[in-house]
Amino acid sequence: MDQFPVFFSAWRTIQAGSREVIDALVVPNPGRPSAEFTAFLASWPGAHYWADPGRTRLILVRPLEKDAPIGWTKHVVLFLLTALFSLAAGAAMAGVWTPVDYPGFVVGFGQELLAFFQGLVAGDWRVFLVGWAFAVPSLGILLVHELGHYFVARRYAIDVTPPYFIPVPPTISPIGSFGAFIRARTPVLDRQQLADVGAGGPLAGFVVAVAVLIWGYLTSERVPWEPGLTKSYVTFAGQVLTLGDSLLTHYLREWLVPGDTAVRLSLPAFAGWVGCFLTGLNLLPLSQLDGGHIAYGFLGRRQGGLALVTVVALLYLSQFSFNWVIWVAMAFLIGGGRLQHPPVILPERSIFRHRAWLGLACLAVFVATFVPIPFAQ
Repeated sequence: MDQFPVFFSAWRTIQAGSREVIDALVVPNPGRPSAEFTAFLASWPGAHYWADPGRTRLILVRPLEKDAPIGWTKHVVLFLLTALFSLAAGAAMAGVWTPVDYPGFVVGFGQELLAFFQGLVAGDWRVFLVGWAFAVPSLGILLVHELGHYFVARRYAIDVTPPYFIPVPPTISPIGSFGAFIRARTPVLDRQQLADVGAGGPLAGFVVAVAVLIWGYLTSERVPWEPGLTKSYVTFAGQVLTLGDSLLTHYLREWLVPGDTAVRLSLPAFAGWVGCFLTGLNLLPLSQLDGGHIAYGFLGRRQGGLALVTVVALLYLSQFSFNWVIWVAMAFLIGGGRLQHPPVILPERSIFRHRAWLGLACLAVFVATFVPIPFAQ
């Protein structure tokens, strides 16, 4: 604290959970920062960032206490289960394994799990290895997405957990997962932090998803038309799953897989399709989705109006794909029963204009990856 009067003309201190935040006005210094100021920032035991383009307002964050330890066991177990279910899903798409589907939601689910693990012990794991071409890229996309959030959050000294993967048996989800998430254990200070952390995941995951999609299309093939087929499809345990298109998947497929008939997607292609689809889904500007974080970061309370318009549009699309009703309901539940994003500690502090590129980049990714009708009726 003794050095503050040397560098700052005024400052205030805010406590945000286990973090101390110093919001300071820097003493004007024409030219390059002094060596003393540079050394001060380098020795700061936390994070710091500029809150205005003119570099006159500085935010410093440091922990008041040691962060709680990470319980790695649950993260590792959830990841391994997700990897196992993803391998099984890939094997089902490759046509070398068929999951057992029992009637009934609760009882049937328990019987399916029991049959799955009994088969695993009996040697099905060897068959599951065939699904690596789906499991590895799909888990890679999920992992990079969550690490994008994680490292940006750590850059701001926000205490976050490692990713929690959500494993789901292939009888319920054809990808063996409901995705992944990280949990913030200290509050987000302002809209700049929120937008940056929210955007870090989709932008990072999108890069990997596009690379996987290109790889996948190069290993896919055209097949003769059959009744009920769309331009892209996969088979899952002998059943055809017809897929809709985003702008990205349409133009990449037509460029990389020449021809006029349907394309049976390879396992990597389906992993890339899923990665791009989930990116677009996550960028919807609803409550606690990544798109909600980004929209609130740039628009503040106006995000609520945008969320309402989005829900109306999605409910309109539900006449073509009922899945939108389910996904809107899930977003509503994730947001704690509301579409409006909860406020940050300092909601009045807006993002400065020269960072508009971040919002435009996320908007471009959303437009490229959004699938109006994900699955054919």
